[in-house]
Formats: sequence, C-alpha cells, structure tokens
Amino acid sequence: MNTRHFLSQLDEERIVKAIARSERRTSGEIRVFVSRRKTRQPLEDAKARFLKLGMHRTSERNAVLIYLAPRAQSFAIVGDTAVHARCGDAFWQSLTAAMSESLKREHFTEALVQAVEKCGELLAEHFPRSRHDEGPNQLPDDIGKD
Repeated sequence: MNTRHFLSQLDEERIVKAIARSERRTSGEIRVFVSRRKTRQPLEDAKARFLKLGMHRTSERNAVLIYLAPRAQSFAIVGDTAVHARCGDAFWQSLTAAMSESLKREHFTEALVQAVEKCGELLAEHFPRSRHDEGPNQLPDDIGKD
C-alpha cells in the first residue's frame, strides 16, 4: 500500500489522544512510527528506529514503539528491556495478532488505537505513574514519519 494513502486513512488526532491518555497512567512512553520504506525485516527496522528515536533513553527503559511499513504491508512492535522483561512474548503475540486482524480489514486507526490502549494498560500495570512523573513527556506523542 502506498504510504501516503495509508496516512490519509489515519485519524492522527484520535491516535495522538489515545497515546496521551494512555501515558497519563504510566511513566512509560508509547510512540507510533510510519515508514515509507518497503522493508523485508520490519522487526529489525523497528529496533533500529527505536534507537534512532532515542526511545532507549527513557529513565526506566519502559518505552514501546509501534512501527508500520505500509508499502511492505508489515508492522512490528518493540518494547524496551524493562517492558519486555515484565510482559514476555505472549503479550507481544497477542497484541500483534489483534493488530493484524484490524489492519487486514483496513481499520487502520482502530488497529493503532487498540494497540496503544493495550500497551498503555500493560505499562500502567507495571510502571504506574507516580508523583515524580509530573515532568514533561520524555518522548513526543505525535506520529513519527520518514
């Protein structure tokens, strides 16, 4: 799918609001990134983008990246070390399965909002917001693009 067409189908405001709402309950950070590249290795590209975005620099190593490559009709979700240590593979498998179904039906915004909300629930459970987390957002909530 053409990346421009994919982006035109997204309700970016709704996704950004879902990110902000989810992050209010946690010290964790969630980002969505849409790549124009036609990748053959979405997980490897997502890991590289995770580092390029500086997501590994969060204070508790509790960031999650939802990476989409519409031209390749693929996506990947990457959690930093502390997130992965607490949720394990079962969470990622469940999340990617749910996202895959929505994406196949071309419910792009819904797929992303649901994924953000599920990540937010996981982060809130394991990394609840404390009074020390009242500072500025460590990472922007907007949808990243290249």
